[in-house]
Amino acid sequence: MNDTTSNSTTPHKAWMAVVCAALLAGCGNEPPQALGTLEWDRIALPATAPERIVSIDVREGQTVKAGTRLVQLEVTRTQAELTALQAQARQAGDVLAELQAGPRSEDIAQARANLAAAQAEAVDARTFYTRLQPLGRQQLVAASDVDRARAAAHNAEAQVRAAQAVLLELEHGTRIEQIAQGESALAAAQAQAASQQVTLQKLDLVAPRSGVVDSLPYRLGDQAPVGAPLAIMLVGDAPYARVYVPEPIRAGVRVGQSARVFVDGRDGPLQGKVRMIRNEASFTPYYALIGKDAARLSYLAEVELVGGKTANLPAGLPVRVEFEADTQ
Repeated sequence: MNDTTSNSTTPHKAWMAVVCAALLAGCGNEPPQALGTLEWDRIALPATAPERIVSIDVREGQTVKAGTRLVQLEVTRTQAELTALQAQARQAGDVLAELQAGPRSEDIAQARANLAAAQAEAVDARTFYTRLQPLGRQQLVAASDVDRARAAAHNAEAQVRAAQAVLLELEHGTRIEQIAQGESALAAAQAQAASQQVTLQKLDLVAPRSGVVDSLPYRLGDQAPVGAPLAIMLVGDAPYARVYVPEPIRAGVRVGQSARVFVDGRDGPLQGKVRMIRNEASFTPYYALIGKDAARLSYLAEVELVGGKTANLPAGLPVRVEFEADTQ
C-alpha cells in the first residue's frame, strides 16, 4: 500500500514543480508590479440626531449633483428644542437691554421716598429715646424701657443708612461688570440656538459634492444612532488604484511616479500616477500571496488614473499596476 501511494503522488509533485517553475520564470521577466482593486473616493454622511427616517429621495447607484437632498429625518423634536433655545436667547437679550438702560426714574423716586420715611422714623425714635433718658436716670421708668428705646433709635438709623445705599446704587446705574455678564449670557444663548439651527438643517442630508450614491444602509422608518452613515457617496473625477506594493520594490516607488494600470476586463493599460504610499507596512492581502510574496511585507499605495475614459469604471475591479522606472 505504501508503494502505491508513493507512486500516485509522484506525478502530482512533478506537475506542481513544473507549474511553479513556469510561474517563477514568468515573474522574472515581468516589470515590478502591485495588485489591488479599483476604488473611488468615498464620502459618508452620518446621522446628526437619533431621528426616524421619513424620506429617501434617491436610490443606490444614482448620479446626483451637489445640493441634492438624499435623506430626510424627522424634525419635530429638534424644531421644538430650537424654539426653546431661541426663546432663551430673546430672554437674555431683554435682560441685557434692561441692564444697559439702567434703573427707571420711578424706581429712583421710590427709593428716595423710602429714605425719607426711614429718616422720619429715625428722628421719631431718637426723640423718644432722648426724652426717656432723664426719666430713666430718675428711675421714673424701668431701665428696660430705656434700653428698648435706645435699640429702636439705633435700628431706625440703620434703616436710614440702608435706604441711602439703595438710592445711591440706583443713581449710579448698572455696573459695567453686570453689563459684561449680560452680554456673555446673550452670546452663549445665541450660540446654542445657532448650533441647534445647524442640527435642524442637517436633518435634511444633501449631497456635499456631485457623485454617485453608493450605499443607503438604512431604510424608510429606521432610526439610526448618532454618527451612523445614512448615505455613502462615490465622488471624484476619476477612480484610483488601491494596491499593495511588495517590499522588494518599495524603494523604487515614490509619490508622483508614473505607472501603468491594468484593469481586469479592459484591454490595454491606463496611465496613472502615484499619489500616496504608506511608510508603514500593512498586512499582505490574500490576493498578493503568490509564491515568495507570501512571506513579504506590503505597503499600501494609491495610484490616480490620468487621461482616458475612466468615469464609468465601477469600484471593486481587480487591477494590476506596473511602475515605470524611476529617473530621479
